[in-house]
Amino acid sequence: MCGITGVMAFNEIGRIHLIHLSNATSRLQHRGPDFQNTVLFHNVGLGHTRLSIIDTSAESNQPFTDDSCKYHLVFNGEIYNYLEIRKQLKQLGHQFRTSGDTEVLIKAFIQWDKDCLEKLNGFFAFAIYDNEKEEVFIARDRLGIKPLLYFQDEDKFIFGSELKAVLAYGIPKTIDQTALFTYLQLNYTPAPLTMIEGVKKLAPGHYIRVRKGDVNISRYYTLPSPTGTINNYEQAKTELFSLLEESVKTRLVSDVPIGSFLSGGIDSSIIAGLASRHKSDLNTFSIGFKDQPYFDETSYAQLVADHYGTEHHVFSITSNEMLSAVDDILNAIDEPFADSSAIPVHILCKETKELSTVALSGDGADEIFSGYNKHAAWIRSLSSNPTNGLISALLPIWKVMPKSRSGTLGNLFRQLERFGTGLKFNPKERYWRWASITDASTVSNWLALQLENENRFHEIKNVYLSALDQPDIGHFLHTDARLVLPNDMLTKVDMMSMANSLEVRVPFLDHRVVDFAFQLSDDFKINGNMRKRILQDTFRDFLPEKLYKRPKKGFEVPLLSWLRNDLNATVSKALFDKEFLEEQGLFNPSAIMQLGKKIKSHNPGDSHAQVWALFVFQHWYRRVIA
Repeated sequence: MCGITGVMAFNEIGRIHLIHLSNATSRLQHRGPDFQNTVLFHNVGLGHTRLSIIDTSAESNQPFTDDSCKYHLVFNGEIYNYLEIRKQLKQLGHQFRTSGDTEVLIKAFIQWDKDCLEKLNGFFAFAIYDNEKEEVFIARDRLGIKPLLYFQDEDKFIFGSELKAVLAYGIPKTIDQTALFTYLQLNYTPAPLTMIEGVKKLAPGHYIRVRKGDVNISRYYTLPSPTGTINNYEQAKTELFSLLEESVKTRLVSDVPIGSFLSGGIDSSIIAGLASRHKSDLNTFSIGFKDQPYFDETSYAQLVADHYGTEHHVFSITSNEMLSAVDDILNAIDEPFADSSAIPVHILCKETKELSTVALSGDGADEIFSGYNKHAAWIRSLSSNPTNGLISALLPIWKVMPKSRSGTLGNLFRQLERFGTGLKFNPKERYWRWASITDASTVSNWLALQLENENRFHEIKNVYLSALDQPDIGHFLHTDARLVLPNDMLTKVDMMSMANSLEVRVPFLDHRVVDFAFQLSDDFKINGNMRKRILQDTFRDFLPEKLYKRPKKGFEVPLLSWLRNDLNATVSKALFDKEFLEEQGLFNPSAIMQLGKKIKSHNPGDSHAQVWALFVFQHWYRRVIA
C-alpha cells in the first residue's frame, strides 16, 4: 500500500506549483514508509511513497517508468490477478524486468488503455503520465476501497491519496459549506465532496483524463442494480462459498507477513477460516474491551482461532487506553470524520502492525448481504403492520426516555425513537434520516450562515438516494453500498490502517462477489429477523456452532462519559469558546452553547455524537485551517 500525488500544469503559473511536489509527497510518508521518490517533467510532477508488499525489491520502486520511457506510473493498491494478466501480456509480446504487479499494471495500460480497468481484480488508485501525448490518466477501484482526491483550476490539476497532500500545493483552504452541512448530518463527507472548496473525491469506478487543460471524467464500473434473478438457494450457497474462497485465496499473495482480523463475528470468522485453509501459519488479531464485558467478544474470536488452528493475538484495552489514543487518531484524520468506531480500529491496526504488514478484514459483508438492524427495520417500515402506528403514536414518549447503546433498555428506547421518527418520512427521506446523526433543521440552526447553494446539497443527496425509487430491501442495500460503504466504512479502515502503515484487504468486496450478491433474491439475504441468511447458512458447517447462538453486538465508544468527564475541559475549549466561534464565523454560538447544556442534562439523547462531530471538526480546523 502506498501514497500517490502529482500535479499537471496548464501554463507557466501552474508550473510554479511543481516546487511543492516533494513536500506533498512527504505528507504521505505514513502510507509508504519503505521508499519515497518523485519525478519531474516540464509541466508534470509525480510523487510516491511505498509500503512494499509484492516484489519488495528496488526494481519495483515508484514512480515506475516503462522500457520506452514514455509512460510513468504512481500506484496505490494491489492487483490480485496480476499473474494472470502478466501471462496474457507475455503472449502479446511484452517482456518484464520485475516480478510484481506494478510493471504489470503499466503494461496493461500500454496494451489496452482504459480497457485495462475491466481486467483488474484488486483495489487501487493510480496515475499514469504519457509524456508523448502529455496526458495524465487517473483511475480509482470499483468499490472505492482506495481514495483519490483532486483539484483543478485554470492553471493546474492536482491529485493525491489524501487531502493533506493536495493542500501542500498551496491551494486556497476555504471551507465548503455544502460539505460541512452534509458532514454534520452524516458524520462523514460523501464523494465528490471534501471539506475544502474546490477539492473533490473521485467517485468509485471512475477514471479521469487530463490533457492540455481539459479534464474529462468517465465511469467504467457501475454497481449492479438488484435483480433477484438467482433464486435457487442451494446452488447459490455453493457458488457463494466458491467465490469467497477464491477471493480470500487471491488476497493471500504477499511477500511480507499477512494475517487476518478476527472479531468473533460471522464475517471475520468466515474470512479467517477460509484463509487458514490456504495458509497454515495464519496469524489472527482481536481487540477486547476489559472494562466493557458486554461488548467483549474475544472469547468467540478465541473459539474460532482454536477451531482453525490460527496463531491468535488478543489486544485487550480499557476505556482509558482508548481515550489516551484520541489525540493520535484526531491527528491521523485527513478531513473531519466522526465515526467514533475509528478509535478501536486505529488501536487494532497499530497493534497488528507489530506482527504483520497485511491483514484481511470482514468489512463489506453487512452492507452487501444485510447485516444491520436497520435492514430489518426498513422492511418493517414498508409494511402496514399495526405496530408501526402504535410506535409512531408513542413517539413523544420515546423521545423523553433515556437512550444509550450500552444497555438493553436504553438501546430499545433509542431504536423505538429512531424507527418512529423514520415512519414520518417517505422512503428516501427515511433512509437519509436513519443514515444521519442529526437532522437538517438542527444543523441549519447550528450554522451561522444559510447554505448558499442548497440545490447542490439536494443534487448530491438525490444521486445517492436514486435507487430508492424502488424502496425494497435490495435497493436499500444498493444505497448502503454506494453511500455508507465507501464514504464511512472504507474511509475509516483506510485512514486508520494507513496511519499505521498497515494494508487491509477486504475479500467480501471482490467485485465478482459483489456482482453475485446483487443478483440474489432479497430473502436470501434477510428473512424475517435473520440477517445475512445466505452467509450464515453457507458456512454453517464450516464455522463453530456457538457462533450461531450469540447476539450481534455493535460496540459504542463511551463518548458521553468522556465528553462529560475526561474530555470535558478539552471539548469546552474547542467548542464552547464564544469568542473563537464568533471570530471563526461558521457556527451560531448560542445554538452551540445550547448543545453544551444538553449533553450535561439528564436526557442527552444523541448529543454526544453531535458534540463529537463538532469537536472532530474544530480539532481539524485548528490544525489545518486556522
